[in-house]
Amino acid sequence: MNKNDFEALRKFIDTPSGRISYVEQGTGPVALFVHGVLVNGYLWRHQLSELSAIRRCIAVDLLAHGATEIKPDQDVSSAANALMLRQFLDALEIDSVDLVGNDGGGGMAQIFAAANPQCVRSLTLTDCDTHDNWPPEAFKPFLALSAGGGLSGALHTMLSDKGFYRSVNALGPAYEDPASVSDEAIEIYLRPHLASAERTRDLERFLAAFDCADTVSVEAQLKKLHAPTLIAWGSDDIFFDVEWSHWLEKTIPGTRRRVQLDGARLFFPEERWQAFNAELRAHWRHAAA
Repeated sequence: MNKNDFEALRKFIDTPSGRISYVEQGTGPVALFVHGVLVNGYLWRHQLSELSAIRRCIAVDLLAHGATEIKPDQDVSSAANALMLRQFLDALEIDSVDLVGNDGGGGMAQIFAAANPQCVRSLTLTDCDTHDNWPPEAFKPFLALSAGGGLSGALHTMLSDKGFYRSVNALGPAYEDPASVSDEAIEIYLRPHLASAERTRDLERFLAAFDCADTVSVEAQLKKLHAPTLIAWGSDDIFFDVEWSHWLEKTIPGTRRRVQLDGARLFFPEERWQAFNAELRAHWRHAAA
C-alpha cells in the first residue's frame, strides 16, 4: 500500500479529545492498531492491506500525530491518549476490538486495556513502553533535545537529509535495515509535525508528558487481565529490552504466547510484516476459539 492508497482510505471523527484521523480497511471484527512516537497510522499499512479479509482494520493517529486535529490546550499524555481511544471507539459505536500496540502505543494499549478490559477481545503488544521503562534510556537524549528547543531543527534536518533520519544519530536504531525506509515513509511520518508551529508544539508537549507513572499505575489491573494476549518482541531493540517481554508475559495472565524475532528492532511490524501478520492471524484464531 502506497501513500495514495493509504490516503484514499482516510477518515475523521469528532471526539471530546479532538478530530481524530484514522484509516480503515476491511470488514468483520475490529482490529485497532496504535502506533508510537514520531510515526503515525501509516506504520500499519501492511497490516491493513493484508489482514482486511478477516478484520475491519483501523489505524488511528494519536493526539499530536499524523492528521489528527486537537486544540492547543488538549492533554496529550499517554493517559489522555488511552482515554481518546475509548472516546474514538464510542464515537464509532465499536464495543470490542483486537488491540495491537507498538512503542508508546503499546504503553497506551496497556493503559486502555487495564481501564476497559471488557472492550478488549484480544491484545497484542510489540516492543513498547512497559512499567517503569518509560521513557527508555536510549530515547532520553532526544527528549532532552526537544526540551531544550531543538525539536523543530531536528525534524527539519531529518526531512531535508533523509540519510540522517536513517543514521545512528536519529531513527536508524529503530530499524533492522534503516536503508530500506523509503523517503516517502519518512515524509509521511515527520512532515505533519512541521505543518504549523502549533503542530510542533503539540509534539513537544507529547514528548514532555512521557511519564512511567501512567504504566506503573496499571500493574495491578494488568495482573487481572485475561484477554488472550500475544507478546511479540524484537531481540535487537535498544529501546525496549527483551526482558520487558518476559515481564509482560508474567504479569498478564491472559498471555498465551510470547514470540521473539531474532535480530528485529522496534519497528519490526513494518519491516517484518509477513511474519508478524502470520502471528496475528494465529492469535486471532485462537482468541475466537
